[in-house]
Amino acid sequence: MSRVHRLRFTLPAAALLLALTACSNSAESPATPAARISTAYELPEERAYPEGIAVDGRTGDVYVGSFTTGAIYRGTSGNPKAEIFLPPGADGRRTANGLRVDASGRLWVIDHTKGVTVYNLETRALVARFDAATENPFLNDLTVTPDGAVYLTDSVRPVIYRITPAELDAAVAAGGRAELAVFTDLSAAKDPAATLLLNGIVSDPAGRYLLTVCMATGDLYRVTLQGEPQISKVALDKGNMLFGDGLELRGDTLWAVHNKDNSVSRWRLSADGTSAELQNLVTDEALRIPTTIAHAGDRALVVVSQFDRGGPMGEGTPTTPFRVVAIDGL
Repeated sequence: MSRVHRLRFTLPAAALLLALTACSNSAESPATPAARISTAYELPEERAYPEGIAVDGRTGDVYVGSFTTGAIYRGTSGNPKAEIFLPPGADGRRTANGLRVDASGRLWVIDHTKGVTVYNLETRALVARFDAATENPFLNDLTVTPDGAVYLTDSVRPVIYRITPAELDAAVAAGGRAELAVFTDLSAAKDPAATLLLNGIVSDPAGRYLLTVCMATGDLYRVTLQGEPQISKVALDKGNMLFGDGLELRGDTLWAVHNKDNSVSRWRLSADGTSAELQNLVTDEALRIPTTIAHAGDRALVVVSQFDRGGPMGEGTPTTPFRVVAIDGL
């Protein structure tokens, strides 16, 4: 058995995880009949503690990141056992959380302590690295808009970062390294007494706005992309997004993962993205601190992190192998 390597958190990161464990469930909607949960992929390492997931729309391959080692795993169709795609510690990564595959076949991987790295999926080569410009960040999740820009959240600062295609090209031309730049600050939009812990982020398929969730309050924020960013809360009907982690948006359907509640919710989004109605809520101990969701075709894949079993959120022993599950009926 491998030795246990406990991640050493900075103070802001520790405060973030404590915030997750201190809240109580305030969901307003009763649970719906149980959906069927089955194993989609088993991960190869004993201490994987997975966090992020991304699907390559061209191939259907699934990529999962380890929060505790920085390894990236790849799952392929018809094979229930994922393989190591990028090894632990690759390119100095201590951790891997937010993941996305863009339309050009590049894999974006967040190390919440440092920045985001970009890889060529065909060659596994490092394309570029964007470093956080501030000390002790908690970079969390990212989304790619139709114009190819990438937006990232920071869970200890109320800001969203942006990397444009031109900035990526410039970084590559300059040797592959650059600093993250802030796109907008959400401070003015939040309630004065609220703590803004941004997590999941998605973009409107038409490129009009972003949606990002505050896991401490259950609020969903809408940020416009044309002109000066306009920030507002989305009106949520029949529920909230407390403990909101990963988000996924397909058409007018929005999914939210609620990590501490072991839940995944499905919402119907209005045409302009200003309101959403809860349609379904699946809660099951088998999800064991779910962190994000992605669809491979019509298959809903959810990461089971087990962070509270010997991971960054609590003592104990995880059930192995670590896995990604499929939820039918969500």
